Amino acid sequence: MSKLVIVESPAKAKTIKKFLGPDYDVIASMGHVRDLPENRLSVDIKNNFKPKYDIIKGKEKLVQELKEKAEKSDTVYLATDPDREGEAISWHLAYILGLDITENNRVTFNEITKAGVSKGMEHPRNIDLDLVNAQQARRILDRLVGYKLSPFLSQKIRRGLSAGRVQSVAVRLIVDREEEIRAFVPEEYWTIDAKFTPQGSRKAFGATFYGNTEGKMKISSKEEADKILADLQDAEYCIVKLKKGTRRKSPAPPFITSTLQQEASRRLGFQARRTMKVAQELYEGIEIGEMGAVGLITYMRTDSLRLSEEAIQDAAEYIRERWGEKYLPSTPRHFKTKANAQDGHEAIRPTMPELSPDKVKDSLSSDQYKLYKLIWERFIACQMANCIQSTTQAEIQAMDYIFKASGYTVTFDGFTVLYEEGKDEETEKEATLPPLEKDMLLKLKEITGNQHFTQPPPRYTEASLIKALEENGIGRPSTYAATISTITSREYVIREGKALKPTELGEVSTKLMKERFPKIVNVKFTAQVENDLDSVQSGKTDWVETLHDFYGDFEKTLKQAKEEMQGMKIQLKEDETDIICEKCGRKMVIKTGRYGKFIACPGYPECKNVKKLVQETGAECPKCGGKVIVKKTKKGRTFYGCSEYPNCDFVSWDEPSMEKCPRCGKTLLKKKGKHPKLYCITPDCGYEKTEEE
Repeated sequence: MSKLVIVESPAKAKTIKKFLGPDYDVIASMGHVRDLPENRLSVDIKNNFKPKYDIIKGKEKLVQELKEKAEKSDTVYLATDPDREGEAISWHLAYILGLDITENNRVTFNEITKAGVSKGMEHPRNIDLDLVNAQQARRILDRLVGYKLSPFLSQKIRRGLSAGRVQSVAVRLIVDREEEIRAFVPEEYWTIDAKFTPQGSRKAFGATFYGNTEGKMKISSKEEADKILADLQDAEYCIVKLKKGTRRKSPAPPFITSTLQQEASRRLGFQARRTMKVAQELYEGIEIGEMGAVGLITYMRTDSLRLSEEAIQDAAEYIRERWGEKYLPSTPRHFKTKANAQDGHEAIRPTMPELSPDKVKDSLSSDQYKLYKLIWERFIACQMANCIQSTTQAEIQAMDYIFKASGYTVTFDGFTVLYEEGKDEETEKEATLPPLEKDMLLKLKEITGNQHFTQPPPRYTEASLIKALEENGIGRPSTYAATISTITSREYVIREGKALKPTELGEVSTKLMKERFPKIVNVKFTAQVENDLDSVQSGKTDWVETLHDFYGDFEKTLKQAKEEMQGMKIQLKEDETDIICEKCGRKMVIKTGRYGKFIACPGYPECKNVKKLVQETGAECPKCGGKVIVKKTKKGRTFYGCSEYPNCDFVSWDEPSMEKCPRCGKTLLKKKGKHPKLYCITPDCGYEKTEEE
């Protein structure tokens, strides 16, 4: 009997084929094969939101190949990814190939290992229509919002804008934070910091002013700080209270999609899209020496903290062999999943804990190794013993004033021997304290008053934005990477280092949305829509009913906004340039047309002057001395060329610098990478230097 297995990607197909053997043909659908066409709404609103799906452009040949293979096969298994999106792809494939959706022809793999594939193939089921309908409802909701709102924004602000059910709320969070920062008024406050040495010891330790014997004191000015310092001029310092204790620090739970994205951002500097791309590669299969292709991690789109008993036992065995019995907790650790999480999968973990990062390093790319190491360490650490710390808190009195000092020493490192979770914000580290005793007199080494100002809340980073989206129930972890990518590529938000800052476009469009479509950018409303979609997935709510509930109010709001804003247009300040129109003297503005950005006179239609938008680098062409400008390939990749083209043919992927070569006087180019440097492209010159020199 011939058996056909359809998966989503060629890498996954290759790995699964190895496990299933010659009796199976494994082919990839390359993701979705049928979807709502991009060039029209494709949703029949009057007919209960009936979607009008088409074969995705460019996939006709692949679909024909799938049909031919299916016709020749006795059995067809649909083995797309084990989530809402994967279920929908299987449903579309079943329709296209004429398969019976009530048959047990759907298989899922939580991990692409021999055991994981065998388990999946042994338990085929029929297509889960609740899961499919939840995906359809989400897709149609997003299409309705995008196709109805985007033209409105484009008409009122700037051509080519888009709105989205999740992206608009994400932009709002960033804009609201920026408004908080602007409105923030810093307050002055002072601290008094002292250093002491105990009797018979040379080791100094720090303590901070707390208040007096009546309670905590706030120091708001230099005068207040100076008065306290003057009072303490010849004071005697004594430890009046000493509290010693033990603190147990537990490891973080294993990764779910959102926490993986956050930690990869904090520790590795990976953007969410990069994290998910690498995680997909690790899940689908990597060639590991003599083992061949094998999936190194479990499915990476999950919000469940569940771990299989087998995985927990494998981790315990590794920990016992590597560090010894004392590094194991008294009982294996199980973690509680959030109430609204989908518990269909395990947490993200290594499929074979015995494959430590060092054992597979030579088979992995740099990104794959870094991410696998992070996932592996987090998982192993979550099954290790607590870190035990001995804590000391000292209260020091001088006259009526109180200082406090706290510190700890690690008595048993436990899981921290391997891994500790990163933090979004820097926190003050507790110091270790020398041996202290109650009633001990201390010698004052130094004491200073220090001025501070309260700080505004920080801008969101990718990690903290993902955390906020998750905590507020906006979108789903599997959509965060695409959401952040969209809001930055559409220029609603820009990156400043790791921080996400709204552009004027982001602020203006958010203001318009808050005024005209308050529900669309309302955090609680968006979270409720997600809950409704989860109800569809669990079979509690009808998907068409969910769409009716949303669309009725949305349609009225849109109609009202169009009527009340007829003829209105919002002009952005950031679109204005310093280029003067030589025909009428106005400052020209940046416009966006069908083929991208250009410069035009704002006096249209009286003045129709337009120019090509040229972004200068400020550097001189190393060939002819002309201006070097930024250019784009058809695929959007940035390169640099001479403005005198075609008279000068200078082009480079490397960005020209403002520095000149000390040997020949030509412009130096910047070579990026692990070891960035400046170099000269002049033949026979060969000058180069590192950027730090």
